[in-house]
Amino acid sequence: MPALPQPEASLPSEAPCERLRAPHLDRAMRHTVIVNARAGTVLEVGAHAFSERLTAAFAAHGSTAEVKLVAPRELDDALALAVQTSDAVPVIAGGDGTINRVLPVLIQAACPVGILPMGTVNVLGRDLGLLGPLEQQVAALCEGEPVEMDVGRVNDRLFHSISGLGFFSLMAREREYARRRFPFSRVAAFGVAATRSILFTRPISVDIRIGSEHLVVDADAVLVTVNRFDGAEWRRERLDAGIFEVHVLNAGGLYSRSKAALSVVSGRWRSSRNLTSFTGDEVVLRRRDKRRGHVTFDGEVERRSGSLTYRLLPRAFRVIAARSSRALSSEAGNRLA
Repeated sequence: MPALPQPEASLPSEAPCERLRAPHLDRAMRHTVIVNARAGTVLEVGAHAFSERLTAAFAAHGSTAEVKLVAPRELDDALALAVQTSDAVPVIAGGDGTINRVLPVLIQAACPVGILPMGTVNVLGRDLGLLGPLEQQVAALCEGEPVEMDVGRVNDRLFHSISGLGFFSLMAREREYARRRFPFSRVAAFGVAATRSILFTRPISVDIRIGSEHLVVDADAVLVTVNRFDGAEWRRERLDAGIFEVHVLNAGGLYSRSKAALSVVSGRWRSSRNLTSFTGDEVVLRRRDKRRGHVTFDGEVERRSGSLTYRLLPRAFRVIAARSSRALSSEAGNRLA
């Protein structure tokens, strides 16, 4: 795999981006929207209908949109070309996995990039205040402002929100299998994946180093998040706090996993007796059985062996968020100051 780009040294000139610094000030802006043709929303309504609906949503806010439906393997090239266009706001439409795939492009972009969440979970979309039906998301994007985001790096792999072992990686893998069986029902696919993951997860023994702390745990899952999540909606108050949070779901069998799943849905997961959490700016995970295991990166699953070293890329790129999301981030920063 080629070396990861370094955002500090690779940023192109800022000059083409002057019109994009505060997109809400220019209601008549042009947008180039790169859409994952395999995104759940596109599959549900059909490519042509989705493209027309998206174009109409931008037109309702005095903006124009060139919509390009792209196969997953071509997303990074298509977005890179859109980023280089000086007279249009680049937008990437897809789920958390889609955003993960184009992170190398995002961290090299001089301009803020818009995101339209089109996946099953849409963790990042909720953080950015991009909620509700497509038209509501487009309205928030057109009125939005740029915010800076931290990015996590695991050895040679980037992620923007969540990486995990055990239950969470099995959940992501089962979700992909279920989506193939239920391509037009994300809810059904998610339910099948959750049930199978609860039933078939096996505990793993993990060596964890967080800064100077060292512990060995038998866990059903280990989850590493970029910055702190909270509440039933799993939202982050800040996207640029410069910290990892590590959650360990201690091994407890089927009953424990079922309770953990319910606590996530109810928003009471932080009070779970089987959950232990830590924070740090560098984390190392190693399976003690030394086998290759499944690791999830924003819902994308890969098999990995050896140590997983997590490091932060602080404020690695800029993304357009709903203004209420930015205000919340500012308030959180004031409380921490």
